Amino acid sequence: MRGVKKYNKMSKDNIFQKKIDKQFQFDENVASVFDDMLNRSVPFYNENLDLIVQIIEKYIKENEQILDLGCSTASLLLTIEKKINKKLKLTGIDNSKPMLEQARKKIKAFNSKIKLIHADILKNDFPVSKIIILNYTLQFIRPIERENFLKKVFSKLEKKGLLILSEKIITENSILNKHLIDIYYDYKKKMGYSDYEIAQKREALENVLIPYTEQENIRLLKSVGFDEVETIFKWANFSTFLVLKN
Repeated sequence: MRGVKKYNKMSKDNIFQKKIDKQFQFDENVASVFDDMLNRSVPFYNENLDLIVQIIEKYIKENEQILDLGCSTASLLLTIEKKINKKLKLTGIDNSKPMLEQARKKIKAFNSKIKLIHADILKNDFPVSKIIILNYTLQFIRPIERENFLKKVFSKLEKKGLLILSEKIITENSILNKHLIDIYYDYKKKMGYSDYEIAQKREALENVLIPYTEQENIRLLKSVGFDEVETIFKWANFSTFLVLKN
């Protein structure tokens, strides 16, 4: 893709080095460092991205629609466009203007044809698609709203369509859950975050990011009509699900 050299490297995530007096929001500060935040906060993020793209390539055909709900800075859509040698309709929707502004900068730099829409995915309609992506999006939707939202997602998937869902998860075993949280804590320290930054972010995300167990996610997906749910990636308290509509 032309324009690769025009886009500068990611800005470093240091926003939690100072005291935060508000809940986590996808505002200008977060958007400006979001790509670095993902790379340093989500274990094997890029490897999982590559896996998702390879799976999509197996399912998608020329001129079919791929929809990323909560697309943030459009990293996944850009990777799809770069690595899949097919003419596709790529659309990203997000309710954060700062996130979409960062996405537009990247799209311009890479001479991309990705379509971006500023909208609330809970309230607004979106196009029928062959593949829908929820990449760490559902966990930010209030639990009381998740079932109805997933019913809408199901209705907007074509027959034989595919939903790809990545989520932070918890375990049903409280002792194991604590161990996994500790392991993840150590991971973030290895990625350069201080104890203070980790504590600040955890406090900011409280009651904003609400994870389910793997089993709860699977039950919820099947309850709205999906036929098959497979876990294709898992590291401690992170999972990616491949969800099929027959």
